[in-house]
This record gives sequence, C-alpha cells and structure tokens, in this order.
Amino acid sequence: IYSSALASKNPLSKQDVDTLTEVVGVLKQFKGFSYFDELTEMVSRLEDKLYKQQHKGLSYIDFEKNELLKGLEYIDPLHKAIINRKTLLITYQSFKSKQANAIEYYPYLLKEYRNRWFLLGRRKNHKSGNITLLALDRIVAFSEMHNEPFVESAFNPHTFFDDVIGVTKSSNDRPQNITLWVDKENAPYVLTKPLHPSQELRKQDDSGIIINICVVINFELEREILGFGERMKILSPRRLKQRLVNRLNGSLALYENDIEGVR
Repeated sequence: IYSSALASKNPLSKQDVDTLTEVVGVLKQFKGFSYFDELTEMVSRLEDKLYKQQHKGLSYIDFEKNELLKGLEYIDPLHKAIINRKTLLITYQSFKSKQANAIEYYPYLLKEYRNRWFLLGRRKNHKSGNITLLALDRIVAFSEMHNEPFVESAFNPHTFFDDVIGVTKSSNDRPQNITLWVDKENAPYVLTKPLHPSQELRKQDDSGIIINICVVINFELEREILGFGERMKILSPRRLKQRLVNRLNGSLALYENDIEGVR
C-alpha cells in the first residue's frame, strides 16, 4: 500500500489514510538502528502525503519511549560490532566512578529494559572472564580494536536473561523458586500480565492467589514486589522476605518524623 500510495496521484481513500497513519506511527518508533535510516525518506514522504490529505496524521499506537535518553546513538554501531565480532575499547563512566575509564571489551548482546539500553559482554582479563553489563547512557565513547582478536562467549548470551527480571545478574547467579501471595484485587493483573514467563498459579481462593516464579533474586525483582505494596507478600524464600522487611522498615523510618508531626 505504501509503494502504490507514493507512486499514484489519485487521492487516498479514508482506509488508505488510516492504514498509512498507523504504519508511519509504528515506523517512527524504531530509532537508533540503521535499518530505519533507509526508511526515513519514505516515511517523510508518506507523512507529507498524509498531511495533505488531513491536517495532522495521528498514530493510534503509542510505544513507551524516552526521547531524552542518552546513548541511543550507540545502538547501531554496537549492534554491528557484535555481528562482526569486533573487540571494543570503551570509555565508560559508571554512576559510582568519579572519572571515565578505558575498558577492552568483547560485546555479545544488546539488551533493553524499561527504555534503558545495556550491552552484555566480557571485559578482557577481568576476574577470570566474568560477565560485565554496561549501560549505554554511561558510555562516553568507543572504538573498534582492529588488531585485538575477538573472544567468543563461554555462555549463550541469547538465553542469559531468561531467568531474571530486569538486567542485574552475574554469571554465578542461579534462579530460585519464589512464592508470592497476591490479593484478589490485583490477582487479575498478575494473571494476565505475569511477572515472569516461569510464573505458575499454585492456589486461588476468595482472598487472592498464590503464584510461583523461578528467577534470580536481584534489585529489579525486589522493586517489582515492593511496587505492589500491601497487595503482595513473599511467602518464600525466607531470605528474600527478610530483605524486603528490612527495606520496608528503612522506608518507614524516613517518614517517622513526618507522621509524628501530623499527629
């Protein structure tokens, strides 16, 4: 439809306009990859034609995005470096570091989580080949090391995140069975949008549901559970339950003076 629309001088039908509006809206979401660059001219021409047909073309598909996010310009060159098995010299400054450091790095996979992009790989000569995850928004610059041979991964990067919520995971982490109670009001949301693909329903009654997931215990998991507040409770393991109790007590302590003032 888009090729015929561009070639034809005949007015577009309402169905054509609606369809092309949706297509343009979707294509404009894919920024960062060079594949989109090849479509840019076509999309612009489509938009121009649509705007002549109607005052403003509206997309009825709205992807979650963050236009202010840094590091998006690195997505495509890093993707090419992974495909071509190139060793990289990355200048990187973490939030905890006062200055940027140079890292010799073997890239294996690009990972997106909640609109933030990460690079999964391994640092050269670092802790017996431990896996390192770099946030693209903390990369200052990088270049290919043409004379440095690429070292293949000793693990499968495509399945590395299968047993985790989020991106925080080391090569030594192993998934654990986690049992959760969810109240009846939030049960439908958790059932229709599982916390993780491993989620299994264990019990359901008038008070709510009990589910089980098998994932690595990390910060993102804790944040997910805490996000439900009093609507979700950890039944096991005990260690995770205690960690969240400690965090909740710490949160409560922040408000103790405010609560006393109100009283």
